[in-house]
Amino acid sequence: MPDVIKHLYKYSPSQGGLLYAWFPSMHTRVDIMLCGRQGEDILLSVVDAVYKMLCRLEKMANYYDADSELAYLNRTASVHPQQVSHELYDMLTFCVDCYIRTAGCFDVTIHSADYTPNLIRSVQLSPQERTLLFLQPGVTINLSGFLKGYALEKTRKLLQYYEVKDALINMGNSSVLALGHHPLADGWKVGFGQGAVLNGRKPQELLLQNECLTTSGNDSHERKHIINPRNGKPVEGKREVAVVTDNGAIGEVLSTGLFVADARQREILEAEFRPRLILDL
Repeated sequence: MPDVIKHLYKYSPSQGGLLYAWFPSMHTRVDIMLCGRQGEDILLSVVDAVYKMLCRLEKMANYYDADSELAYLNRTASVHPQQVSHELYDMLTFCVDCYIRTAGCFDVTIHSADYTPNLIRSVQLSPQERTLLFLQPGVTINLSGFLKGYALEKTRKLLQYYEVKDALINMGNSSVLALGHHPLADGWKVGFGQGAVLNGRKPQELLLQNECLTTSGNDSHERKHIINPRNGKPVEGKREVAVVTDNGAIGEVLSTGLFVADARQREILEAEFRPRLILDL
């Protein structure tokens, strides 16, 4: 068990065990609550499996890690077609497809040098050869607006494998997976923090059950980290969008897209993805 993983454990004869663990990953803190009768050691092994899976995803798809597979592709795919691992190729295919599904509001080429709208059309994926080619220099792909949501779905599969039915996974308070229920509730209650305001008042807690809550935006006036694909400029102002969906990867794409969408694009996004709930915070 890596030293970076910290945990607390409590056992109740009536409710079984409750394990709370936390560790740094994906440039944030990951908090995990697992409920079950498997015992502390088994639940800890589940946390360890999640941690190792997240480390593997970072080595594959971290835009900011010069040694990742994605970084290598960004350096070389404009020279000649590059072979891509199966999992990363599937990620790229999904994200490029989401550019169309979101009417251009979700664009993984947004951090390219000299970005222009429709630059993503310079990304050529060849399924038979499983290769990636950039048709012009300067194109790069950044999966940061998708990766945590994808990681939630990989975590869901791990928990199913270990037969953990009741769990709450929180990645940086922006990407949350709720499975089953808390020992003392029908689902999992989540809030939005001290500063969140919805329609002039603090939003109520949400009850999640087998759902994901994903949030995108600026949590302060100083933070301007999401770029609008329409003009290539950072979106300014303190504002966030949260969505409740059945799938974390979809939720990540949708919340990012809604944050930059105009009124017409918002209608397209809502009709395409049909989330259970959209909150403008």
